[in-house]
Amino acid sequence: MRLFWTLILIVLYNGYSSEGVNSTLSARPKVVNIGCMLSFNTLVGKITKIAAEAAVEDINSNPDVLGGTKLNMITLDSNASGFLGIVEAIRFMETDTMAIVGPQSSVIAHVVSNIANELQVPLLSFAATDPSLSSLQYPFFVRTSPSDKFQMEAIAEMVEHYEWREVIAIYIDDDFGRNGIAALADQLAKRRCSISYKAAMKPGATLDDARDVLVQVALRESRIMVVHTYPTKGLEIFSMARYLGMIDKGYVWIATNWLSTILDAGSPLSSDEKENLEGAVTLRIHTPGSELKQKFVSQWSNLTRKAGLTGSSGMSTYALYAYDTVWLLARAINEFFNQGGNVSFSKDPRLTELNSGSMNLDSMSIFNGGKLLRDNIFKVNMTGVTGPFSFTSNKELFRPTFEVINVVGTGFRKVGYWSEYSGLSIVPPETLYSKPANRSSSNQQLHSIIWPGQITEKPRGWVFPNNGRQLKIGVPNRASFREFVGKVPGADSFRGYCIEVFTTAIDLLPYAVPYKLVAFGDGHNNPDDTELIRLITAGVYDAAIGDIAITTNRTKMVDFTQPYIESGLVVVAPVKEQNSNAWAFLSPFTPRMWCVTGVFFLIVGTVIWILEHRLNDDFRGPPSKQIVTVLWFSFSTLFTAQRENTVSTFGRIVLLIWLFVVLIINSSYTASLTSILTVQKLSSPITGIESLVNTKEPIGYQLGSFARNYLIQELRIDESRLVPLNLPEDYAKALKDGPSRGGVAAVVDERAYMELFLSSRCQFSILGQEFTKNGWGFAFPRDSPLAVDMSTAILKLSENGELQRIHDKWLSGIACTSQNTKLEVDRLQLKSFSGLFFLCGLACFLALLIYFVMLACQYCQYYPNSEVASESSRSGRLQTFLSFADEKEESVRSRSKRRQLEVTSVRSIDQDASVNGSRNDRSEIYSNRVVSFGESV
Repeated sequence: MRLFWTLILIVLYNGYSSEGVNSTLSARPKVVNIGCMLSFNTLVGKITKIAAEAAVEDINSNPDVLGGTKLNMITLDSNASGFLGIVEAIRFMETDTMAIVGPQSSVIAHVVSNIANELQVPLLSFAATDPSLSSLQYPFFVRTSPSDKFQMEAIAEMVEHYEWREVIAIYIDDDFGRNGIAALADQLAKRRCSISYKAAMKPGATLDDARDVLVQVALRESRIMVVHTYPTKGLEIFSMARYLGMIDKGYVWIATNWLSTILDAGSPLSSDEKENLEGAVTLRIHTPGSELKQKFVSQWSNLTRKAGLTGSSGMSTYALYAYDTVWLLARAINEFFNQGGNVSFSKDPRLTELNSGSMNLDSMSIFNGGKLLRDNIFKVNMTGVTGPFSFTSNKELFRPTFEVINVVGTGFRKVGYWSEYSGLSIVPPETLYSKPANRSSSNQQLHSIIWPGQITEKPRGWVFPNNGRQLKIGVPNRASFREFVGKVPGADSFRGYCIEVFTTAIDLLPYAVPYKLVAFGDGHNNPDDTELIRLITAGVYDAAIGDIAITTNRTKMVDFTQPYIESGLVVVAPVKEQNSNAWAFLSPFTPRMWCVTGVFFLIVGTVIWILEHRLNDDFRGPPSKQIVTVLWFSFSTLFTAQRENTVSTFGRIVLLIWLFVVLIINSSYTASLTSILTVQKLSSPITGIESLVNTKEPIGYQLGSFARNYLIQELRIDESRLVPLNLPEDYAKALKDGPSRGGVAAVVDERAYMELFLSSRCQFSILGQEFTKNGWGFAFPRDSPLAVDMSTAILKLSENGELQRIHDKWLSGIACTSQNTKLEVDRLQLKSFSGLFFLCGLACFLALLIYFVMLACQYCQYYPNSEVASESSRSGRLQTFLSFADEKEESVRSRSKRRQLEVTSVRSIDQDASVNGSRNDRSEIYSNRVVSFGESV
């Protein structure tokens, strides 16, 4: 039985060992081997080798890091050669190494990563920044510095910040260069920018090769250069660019972080090299300040001297990341051992089968603990000399940041930062992490930059290509309305309002624009402007000018300039003169207005009568007289002062408001009637686009105009009703003939055309208002900088009055002779006076309400409840109230005074009776007094 359990434990041990993990914590080895692949003859290779060795020394000097285990780093020189690097990597795999720091080159990393995947050996590279080295394709590749994807995003945001649209990419044509520029293209596309030209250079390019490439670049339009290459090759490119006069005013040179590496770690630049780089902008990986960083930097000079480097070797961010990479690997190895990891290797049976000749493929072994070690590497969260060091879920460094550097004079200066969290800023990104992310354009900031040519003003970023090619500008060759644009007979030139606006605007540009106008259309039929726009997107034309309306569909294809003339769609139809008749005096008001006005005359008269009846003798008398008084008083307010005077306060208030209403009505009536009787009027059964749509009659439109699609798609007019017309004469004939003789009921076209058409044809007129708001502009390809500059020039023409002068020159012809002619206007509607009638009605209501409240109070005062209660029926009480309301107020007051005298007399008799002591006498006297009072009444 004991033998059985022993065999089981051996099997379990071997099973776990095959995965690099023991069931119990195994004894840590005294030494573990790691590899380091660098190019020792390069600047980056030299300084990162020193940093990596310094990290190994610091780790081995501290037994707490690996629990007593030492790191043994084996370094190999790849000689910056892809082939030799691959050979060295294969040789490396023959040794029992747990992980490899490197390789330095992205080209080598692509090949070595395939080998690492097969043998499950993690690769930790701080310099292979190619974005295509993803963890999905290469799960054992660990990038320990920011990917070029973030660097290209920073450059794209700078391009967007300075409102440039196109850049030229100059790069080395290998995996590193191509994939980096591909990432730049993706980032630019997100911001509606693009790479207009890719200037690729072979890896071993000479100065002559660089010159040939830059000559082609100089012939291009864009002046924004992005240089993505290696340090030594980059300096050669800048040297040749200066020789060709390309480090000058108008150019922008943006270099990736290869330039900041030279500035930080290279030997002091010569005066010529400094002049070559004058005004360039580069990026540098941002590493926040810390005590660890300061301590490492202070030791750098001793480290370089100990390594035997001659000359001045400064500190580079690559050295910092190399140092942290070794520490990252050490912490992951420590956790690997803490989890029971075991350093063991096994043969790959597939390599054994392929082994033949002297390649010794079977000497390469699979690291059984590779997956566990790789997982621990991605879980490390530490603080190194580069700052906080950890990975995101997609295996990239957390919050990569860059510094924006401007090369000026004999040195360089920091003009800002970029981070994936906050974008461009002038404060360190780590100070913004505690605040909400703000990527708005207004929050993107950089300090001022000194550009090539020692200018601080932002370069325009483009010029016309210096290749002898002229802009090919399409111009509609119209058959009608040639005052706007027309081809000169027997010549290749054009004339007209639109042409003069274009030539005047282009003369205002601060640079020369070589162009050639090319006719579009045969001159016999008006061309389709939408088709002309489409040919710009197809590359047939570089621009289009003329009477081109700016519509939604067209703006999806091209960019338009600022409109230089407003021109919406209008309806034109025949009109006829309308003569006055015997009942013209009724025309100013609608029937409803007449009725309401008459009703208010009666209402106001009645209200005034009620308010004045008890006070004013003019409003008293027989019923027939009072009815006549009401009618006379109310209607006489329209013409003259009233014979009757108003004496009550409420009556005067109501009358004052009513007189104001009458004044407004009278003035409006007089003005409208004067217009009807003195101005010639034109009438038409069509009043605008709404009435035209509701009919079934044919509608004319200009051939080639966007009006056809608008009427069909937007207004849902049947296509069979639309009749294309080509010339102004066709317009006139179709409108004169009308639908009954094969013509049209109306024409729908742009106002600019119709105003010119109507200037000599008075029998037609524009009906209703514009039902679209459009303008004419010049069309350019999408994101063309020329469209922006031309818009600015058009605005200048508008501000200085030149645009109006051009308009008057071409379009202010002889107007229609019937200057006093106008279209039939609508009658005065009730809604125009509803506010006045409401105010007057409210005044009448309030006056009557207050009057009847006061009347009721007076009635209760003069007729006490005892007397009212004596009435036997409601009709009697109502009759008493109406009699009281009809009675003149002066009579009521006098009767009230007599009643008060009688009451006083009765009280005196009561006093006399009490003195005499005779109740009977007092009753008799009282009865006599009452009888005498009744008789007097």
